[in-house]
Amino acid sequence: MTTISEHARKTKVLAQFVFNAGPLIRRRMSEDRKRAVLPAPRMPDFTSWSDEGLYAAWIGHSTVLIRVDGFTILTDPVFSTRIGVEVGPMVVGMKRLVHPAVELAALPVVPDLVLLSHAHMDHLDRPSLRCLENPRTSVVTAAFTSDLLRVKRYRSVHELKWGESCQVGPVGVRAFEVKHWGARTRTDVHRGYNGYLIEAGRYRLVFGGDTAYTDTFRTIRSSKPVDLAIMPIGAYDPWIHAHCNPEEALKMANQAGAEFVLPVHHQTFKLGNEGYREPIERLVLATGSAADRIVVRGIGDQFELGVAAMR
Repeated sequence: MTTISEHARKTKVLAQFVFNAGPLIRRRMSEDRKRAVLPAPRMPDFTSWSDEGLYAAWIGHSTVLIRVDGFTILTDPVFSTRIGVEVGPMVVGMKRLVHPAVELAALPVVPDLVLLSHAHMDHLDRPSLRCLENPRTSVVTAAFTSDLLRVKRYRSVHELKWGESCQVGPVGVRAFEVKHWGARTRTDVHRGYNGYLIEAGRYRLVFGGDTAYTDTFRTIRSSKPVDLAIMPIGAYDPWIHAHCNPEEALKMANQAGAEFVLPVHHQTFKLGNEGYREPIERLVLATGSAADRIVVRGIGDQFELGVAAMR
């Protein structure tokens, strides 16, 4: 079992490793100024979604809109053109490659639950979260991160440490350990970082957040399979100590007992050195003859697992 001191030490090492990457990030920002943001290749068709079954649409990066038997979940919502530090009306940081598949104002419903894996700016985007504030929306987030939210403007805000659970309406959420770090700046290394197991009636889902390879996904396996695992597959070159590669993402999904995989954390921001299509191509190749398990390939793609398919 990981002790608090071990957790703090590992977090500090990972945070220092990433902060030393300043020159690379600055070069990316310089390149960003010279290009336009491209339109999303596809837009989800929400008219086919009903209040029965499991539906998911990849909006971009780690943002996925999910509906489980009528209950709506939005993961790591990032709709801003740039992610980074807010300086007055400006944001200093990295620019999107591709616009979201759906603009925030055009979401078909007010989310019942916003699920935040950790405080990194490409996962916890404060401008997006301010737009999502609603007395009908609950938030589940990692430990020591709720200070980044205006908590009174949501229905409820739950902070979870590894192994802790909460219930939001019909949905149970349990946080589990991943291999990453949670610091948003140089000094706040106390912040948590989570993967989540989501249980809603007949369905079980995994949201892997951000993680390097770890065997902790085995701990959420049970006799009941995971219907859908949302797994990060990008930014592994050169950040393999903090981000898994596609083959490792598939291995962790398999260890969790996942039937289908929805890959995220690629095609949206230029965070690593790998090519734009490399992560998804490697993931599809790794699945071999079972490539139909990869349920989305591009931003705007969607997945449906209706009631009939479950019978």
